Amino acid sequence: MLIAQITDLHVCPPGQLAFGVVDTAAALARTVDALLRLAPRPDLVLVTGDLAFDGQPAEYREIARQLGRLPMPVYAIPGNHDERGAWREVLGSRFSPAEHPTFIQYVVDLGPLRLVALDSIVPGSPAGELCQERLDWLETQLAQGAGKPALVMLHHPPTALGVRFMDATSCAGGERLKAVIERHPEVERVLCGHLHRPVTLRWAGTILSVAPGTAHQIPLEMREEGPAGYNLEPPAFHLHCLVEGSGLVTHQVYLQSFAGTFPFTPRG
Repeated sequence: MLIAQITDLHVCPPGQLAFGVVDTAAALARTVDALLRLAPRPDLVLVTGDLAFDGQPAEYREIARQLGRLPMPVYAIPGNHDERGAWREVLGSRFSPAEHPTFIQYVVDLGPLRLVALDSIVPGSPAGELCQERLDWLETQLAQGAGKPALVMLHHPPTALGVRFMDATSCAGGERLKAVIERHPEVERVLCGHLHRPVTLRWAGTILSVAPGTAHQIPLEMREEGPAGYNLEPPAFHLHCLVEGSGLVTHQVYLQSFAGTFPFTPRG
């Protein structure tokens, strides 16, 4: 099984640039093209939040148009740039099966894995939160899985990652989430976005993995006084591969095309 994870699309309406610089709609188109070029193609695509730049219906229409080119299932959760009302109005349940009356969160059976999608957004805030209602829902869903390996995905990382100005907008309730995950060793991965950088760490007895953005990135700024901002490092996504005998293996895939593949030949 191949699972692609893309995140932080920040799509503006066509013709508009994020921050006046980044053509995020074109970046999503390139991302979809890159996914379609993969051989073999992913069995499904996960989108871990911030699909839109301002949460406007026009942005979601462009997102639906581009993600609709993918022949495999696509499962998405919102990030702090998203707006639940416009999301439901335009995307409906097309990319996020509606199972909760308040939050955009749901469970999907993926065959050898279960996907548990968790809504971490706080309307009007860049930071995330996992309230008791969301944590109780997660506990119930994991308990109903009968020990089947599970992926939990949410937008905001639930712990500090060392990029100071981004840690300020991580997920409140992370310690309580950690306690839930620790009670469920069947959780194979916790997948996040928000940081616009690739990060992997051991957390809550499992692996927490953050994927890079498909457009702009966040600089590795670890100084207390470091400025907040973005840069144009190469965009990428993660490809999670279920390998027999090894479990879930994660690869980073860049959107750009590179020269090669060249055969290994003797010098001369």
